Amino acid sequence: MRKFETLGYEQADGVAWVTLNRPDRHNAVDIVMIEELHGLWRELRHDDDVRVIVLTGSGDKAFCTGIDRSVDIPQPSSPFMMDDPMLKIGPKFSDLWKPVIVAVNGMACGGAFYLLGECEFIIASENATFFDPHTTYGMVSGFESMHLAQRMPLGEVMRLTLLGNAERMSAQRAYETGLVSQVVPADELHETAKWAAETIASYPPHGVEGSVRSIWAARDMTRTQALTMAPSMITLGNLPWSEQAGLFQQRSKDYRVR
Repeated sequence: MRKFETLGYEQADGVAWVTLNRPDRHNAVDIVMIEELHGLWRELRHDDDVRVIVLTGSGDKAFCTGIDRSVDIPQPSSPFMMDDPMLKIGPKFSDLWKPVIVAVNGMACGGAFYLLGECEFIIASENATFFDPHTTYGMVSGFESMHLAQRMPLGEVMRLTLLGNAERMSAQRAYETGLVSQVVPADELHETAKWAAETIASYPPHGVEGSVRSIWAARDMTRTQALTMAPSMITLGNLPWSEQAGLFQQRSKDYRVR
């Protein structure tokens, strides 16, 4: 089993459960956590036993409150250069194209959006809240707001960003804006994420990963560019026709309505 200082890790049924584990600091990110997350994402690219990742936070007060303010990050003297180690915590930055589901319990703010911005979808507990304190403390919300702008309407991103600490977005409002795909009672968060993760993990992995890669490409490219890329994704990820037909014959008629 993998050992970490700042993360909890479990693995079962094709799913890796990754827990930000600094509850005494509201799961704020320090340098050790940055390196451990980046290293784990890179490692999971090679672990064929893991098909889906669920990321959550320890405790019920916070998913993640961004970078730990006690962390000292030396910067170049020039205003045209900067070092931002937080970029490394995102799974897409690490070229990981296995689905990542985030289960948000409690507060998610500031640098947490580096993680929320690079996941496939978010499930939140009813007590989850979202806010961005940068402007309150005289800082630009750059990467964080840019991640949010890919997932939410412009006015909602502007309001969340510009009001800083003065207002928090509820889980229900996050659902209404599209940031969150589902809101559940806190005691159902784990099981809801488990069902989604294990369902996806039960499918042939290359079709899943090719779909993830295609959808992200569609967001990053123009429509024409993305459609040009689609045939290659299909060729690389599809099972042979005979295997597809076998799965079709075995298909279950059970499903949930959300």
